[in-house]
Amino acid sequence: MRHPFPVILFIMFLLFIETSYGQCSMCRAVLESEEGQETAKGINKGILYLMAIPYLLVGVVGWKVFQILKK
Repeated sequence: MRHPFPVILFIMFLLFIETSYGQCSMCRAVLESEEGQETAKGINKGILYLMAIPYLLVGVVGWKVFQILKK
């Protein structure tokens, strides 16, 4: 076996999958129990914000690289 790191990483993911899945169901239960759903809307907006930032950064860097290579 040349590289044991991927195997160790895979085993660690298997060991921690229940913990991460449990957190998701707890958040869902808290958000669904609220009457006005304002917290759920805030969480969804936060998720979209966190998702958009890496795409914007990659887009800006790609645009700058394109401009440099175009010269």
